[in-house]
Amino acid sequence: MRSGVVTLKVGMTRIFTNEGEHIPVTVLRCDGCHVISHLTEERNGYTALQLGSGKAKVNKISRSLRGHFAKAKVIPKLKLFEFRVTPDNLIEVGAELTADHFVEGQYVDAVGVSIGKGFAGVMKRHNFRGLRASHGVSVSHRSHGSTGGCQDPGKVFKNKKMAGHMGNSRVTVQNLQVVRTDVERGLIMLRGGVPGSKGGWIYLRDSVKHSLPDSLPRPGAFRSAAVLESGLGDEPHESDHSTTEGA
Repeated sequence: MRSGVVTLKVGMTRIFTNEGEHIPVTVLRCDGCHVISHLTEERNGYTALQLGSGKAKVNKISRSLRGHFAKAKVIPKLKLFEFRVTPDNLIEVGAELTADHFVEGQYVDAVGVSIGKGFAGVMKRHNFRGLRASHGVSVSHRSHGSTGGCQDPGKVFKNKKMAGHMGNSRVTVQNLQVVRTDVERGLIMLRGGVPGSKGGWIYLRDSVKHSLPDSLPRPGAFRSAAVLESGLGDEPHESDHSTTEGA
């Protein structure tokens, strides 16, 4: 199991294939996605990579976090996220993951926070059909109707579908196909829509319902910490990418 990537949602556009097919895509950008630390079975009880993305103001983060980023020799990050991995897919601390971590044609799962829509009724929130337009119904055409029994059981059960806050919740969309990647600009284009608004954080990982292609880099596509410290990581070159094959 490989690590995922923390990306920033740029927006939606469309691209055309050589056959003239029109494909709507969501554009995601890898905004300096670095490996911050390792979580191991001996110390934490599970194996994972902690990734950081974005750029945070130094005076806006705590002193302990400053030391955490300084230990990894990276600038303070705006967003932190963990990805469970197998021990053979650990990536060195300080490395920067690139857009070619995913290959064109493979399927990924995207996790994001949906756009908040405020208070909504049951017809919009849960797709209820509403009450009849006649036969004694007045005023309450869009209401949810009865919520349960009267004396037996004498209560409303938990998780009953009713009006309430809609959106602004964690959503996972599976089986999104990678249409194109742009390593120089750090862009990943996925077929279809991805939850969240422009500027929202999206976590990408390999699809759990599709087999991984043989050309997938293992443990991933990244620029090593040594390459970044030498100053060669500003512009991607073929020799800068570490795409070693795992066991």
